[in-house]
Amino acid sequence: QVQIVESGGGLVQSGGSLRLSCAATGFSLDYYGIGWFRQAPGKEREGVSCIDGRDGSTYYTDSVKGRFTISRENGKNTVNLQMSSLKPEDTAVYYCATVPWVVLTTQPSCMADESDYDYWGQGTQVTVSS
Repeated sequence: QVQIVESGGGLVQSGGSLRLSCAATGFSLDYYGIGWFRQAPGKEREGVSCIDGRDGSTYYTDSVKGRFTISRENGKNTVNLQMSSLKPEDTAVYYCATVPWVVLTTQPSCMADESDYDYWGQGTQVTVSS
């Protein structure tokens, strides 16, 4: 059964850190791009970061560059998003999703259009207090 499960969200003070994990079952992430998205109350969902399962290339949206790091756990079908120097504006529900590698061959980076992502997790809440 294909499934994606996020974990690691929570409440943290401004300047703190959290690590989100995205675990996939039923398929190999080697042939997918893995993206992290977030949606804050009243705002549209936005792409935050992604990693290409084939070669490990990464992408970060400007607002998180230098603060977030995406990585693949060696030997595991899991992708982590290490978030540091968190700000109140990072507060959102964070989602993990996958996009097939065939789509990435036509994209300049692993951050494909949201409509191309086929499997989505249920989301995990991240709240950063000021």
